[in-house]
Amino acid sequence: MAARLLAAAAVLSAMLHAQPRRIVSAAPAITETLFALGLGDRVVAVTDYCRYPAEAIRKPKIGGYTQPNIEAIAALRPDLVIIERNPIQLGPKLQAMKLKVLEIPAQTIADIPRMITAIAAETGAAAAGAKLARNINGELDEIRRKTGSAPRRRVLFIVGRSANSLEGMMAVGGSSYLNDLIAVAGGVNIFEQAVAAYPRISLEQVIGAAPDVILDMGDMAQTATVTEDHKRRAVALWKRHPVLKARVFAIASDVYVVPGPRIAQAAREFARMLHPEAGL
Repeated sequence: MAARLLAAAAVLSAMLHAQPRRIVSAAPAITETLFALGLGDRVVAVTDYCRYPAEAIRKPKIGGYTQPNIEAIAALRPDLVIIERNPIQLGPKLQAMKLKVLEIPAQTIADIPRMITAIAAETGAAAAGAKLARNINGELDEIRRKTGSAPRRRVLFIVGRSANSLEGMMAVGGSSYLNDLIAVAGGVNIFEQAVAAYPRISLEQVIGAAPDVILDMGDMAQTATVTEDHKRRAVALWKRHPVLKARVFAIASDVYVVPGPRIAQAAREFARMLHPEAGL
């Protein structure tokens, strides 16, 4: 009996020792997931765009989201680097430096629970990951139920445009996870047929599509510095065109654009804008 107990303790010790203790996050959604799993103390660096939770802001930085500083990552001697799939072949570059890499998808709503469980499995937090994924799926299902019988609102979501102008606009397309969130919230993305995840669009196209609701994050990507006056000016841009009958919401929060553990919160807030009658 004593021998078996000692053997079990040795196995447990080895498992704990094998868990990564120094983790680098290469995307905001990954950072949010690690903190949501209670692993914030293991995170040794994040990107410049990781702003949630507040503790993440104080972590050392590895540079931008699309072009992180590989040398800075290596200098941190991480046990694990977690990245999103991307077109710049970041994974092989890091592996060539003998770093352990976990590459996860984050393009659709279905990817997000898979991302959470993959990160949880790799970090020894499988139970916490399963619970978090289950809670997210449950909340999304509740939102679907409450908006399921409501009329589908035609939605335009602007993710980029020139400052103080309705020029240079980029909208959410059909291959973005935001397209899925709009559907969960009881809407139809007016540019869901676009091939690009974030197509460039014109005001003429918007007028022709006649949206019921416009969600404008346009020139408010630096969410921490956006004021209420800035939001009012954004709404006023659209009101200059009375042919557009849409309700306009100026939004400035990372919760809408980070495909991570807060997606149910984003879907709920979308639903409140699209269907205030749904009681969400």
